[in-house]
Amino acid sequence: MHALLETLLAHSPVITDGAWGTQLYARGLKVGECPDEWNLSHPDRVEQVARAYVTAGSRIILTNTFGANRVRLSEFRLADRTAEINRRGAAISKLAAGKKALVFASIGPSGKMLMTEEVSENELLAAYTEQAQALAEGGADGLVIETMAELAEAKLALAGARTTKLPVVVCMVFDTGGHTMMGVSPAQAAQELAAADVIGANCGNGIAQYIEICRQLRAATKLPVWIKANAGLPEMVNDKPVWKTTPEEFASHAPAVIAAGANFIGGCCGTTPAHIAALAQVKG
Repeated sequence: MHALLETLLAHSPVITDGAWGTQLYARGLKVGECPDEWNLSHPDRVEQVARAYVTAGSRIILTNTFGANRVRLSEFRLADRTAEINRRGAAISKLAAGKKALVFASIGPSGKMLMTEEVSENELLAAYTEQAQALAEGGADGLVIETMAELAEAKLALAGARTTKLPVVVCMVFDTGGHTMMGVSPAQAAQELAAADVIGANCGNGIAQYIEICRQLRAATKLPVWIKANAGLPEMVNDKPVWKTTPEEFASHAPAVIAAGANFIGGCCGTTPAHIAALAQVKG
């Protein structure tokens, strides 16, 4: 096991952070705007999100780089600024973390499907390698490949991340009856992604549904397990998604998720610094 993970897991479960996108929207990000570009144009607001999670009790925070791979950035005509956006994203979170937290940089999906040949394996491998190396250059302590629906893409992202010396977390989305949209089970994912340092799941479901997902991951692997659930499923209010799960309700399920085998626990869509603070209270 990577030495950094051994140190972290000596005091587990480890509290990670919550959602970034909804926090950036609350600070003025507009629909259709590139969130990752804010690392360059609004670094102060990005840093506010990171600092809020550190204050809430996160021992690991992520970065504003979820969509900062070349394939995705090209849709915003920002491909030529890929390395800059990622380096800056890692540096912003490191500044906010100080000595209170570690930074595991976010690597999200490309938005293209390998299965339908919208993108090639070579393109994805190159894109993820470029992103991972830029995040490492920016000072990231680890990498989190997250919200992956296609197992083949997750494997390519992992291969790209492995060109650095950083510990790598890989998370799939199990949102369709406890499987990915491609029908992959938690057990299958754990077996296929055994080359990761940490295996996990995020997004897709509320925290109550994550108890069984976590249990299945734990049964299928000896690797540490990383869980980041949504604050329930969103409801549309005035054409905007609203997540109704309160911090207290979210945290009330944490003991069961931890008992099911989670070594790292945080939140995904709709969760806030208040949800993370509530988690930290339960854990403490």
